[in-house]
Amino acid sequence: MNIKSLLLGSAAALAVVSGAQAADAIVAAEPEPVEYVRVCDAYGTGYFYIPGTETCLKINGYIRFQVNVGDQVGATDDRGNDSDWDAVTRGQVQFTAKSDTEYGPLTGVIVMQFNADNATDQSAKLDSAYLDIAGFRAGLFYSWWDDGLSGETDDIGSPVTLHNSIRYQYETDAFYAGISVDELEDGYYKADEEPNNVGVAVGLGGKAGAFSYQITAGYDVDNEDGAVRAMGTVDIGPGTLGLAAVYATGPSSYYTKAEWAIAAEYAIKATDKLKITPGVQYYSNYGITDDDFDNGDAWKVGLTVDYQIVDNFYAKASVQYLDPEDADDSTTGYFRLQRSF
Repeated sequence: MNIKSLLLGSAAALAVVSGAQAADAIVAAEPEPVEYVRVCDAYGTGYFYIPGTETCLKINGYIRFQVNVGDQVGATDDRGNDSDWDAVTRGQVQFTAKSDTEYGPLTGVIVMQFNADNATDQSAKLDSAYLDIAGFRAGLFYSWWDDGLSGETDDIGSPVTLHNSIRYQYETDAFYAGISVDELEDGYYKADEEPNNVGVAVGLGGKAGAFSYQITAGYDVDNEDGAVRAMGTVDIGPGTLGLAAVYATGPSSYYTKAEWAIAAEYAIKATDKLKITPGVQYYSNYGITDDDFDNGDAWKVGLTVDYQIVDNFYAKASVQYLDPEDADDSTTGYFRLQRSF
């Protein structure tokens, strides 16, 4: 046997052995199938099923950069210096969970908000947290008094609109009506009172073609005063006309600006991306003295411009001029960039 024959025989033997070992190799078990996230379209866009459950979850929010301008909008430091402009940034995220029950959808909402005036002056807060089922809502949420016209000139809302509340609201596609009991501990209270308060508010509104309306009222039990407000909008020409009026029997947690006020605006849809909104408001007995509306009148005029840069990204600029009879006039405004998701 020559060297060549010996090498060929050895190679054949190794191949046989290798084949036997390969036949006896341990085969890894197939991996368990992965449960991919499923889209939940029962409650609108953006919802998905939480894996392993029948609960649908939606995550959305926005990032905002804003520069405020006006008389002493910045904080005064220990050296007495102040600023007439101030940049602020906000990040907000909302979690909405929904699941079907025999009483209708069960909804839970958590909203977290993070604000930064600078690198060290920052804050985080729970902006809303509530549960909702069959028209009943309980938790921390904004009241009907948080609503307003689309521009920035009107000043017809409560000084604080976020409350721990319980409410019931009946609603259809074109109408709603409800009543709420609000804890008003951080609202307005008189000089000889404590911030331990409760209020009752009612709201109703709806749409009829190009016209929409809203009526809101609230009674502050501790201050024994209340307020009522009416708003309406109608599509006219290239824009939407908005009108509002508010009346207060006295200062309360529901309204503190004036005894009564009226506001108007016209939101002009200049292009598909550009909206221009001039507005005006008149106050009677503007401001509070000795726990009562006992001052002169005031006027406010302003302009707000909204521009949709691209989908989910817009810019807003607003300037407002306020002229009270018994105080100095002032001009304020802001420029905002916001990206929603």
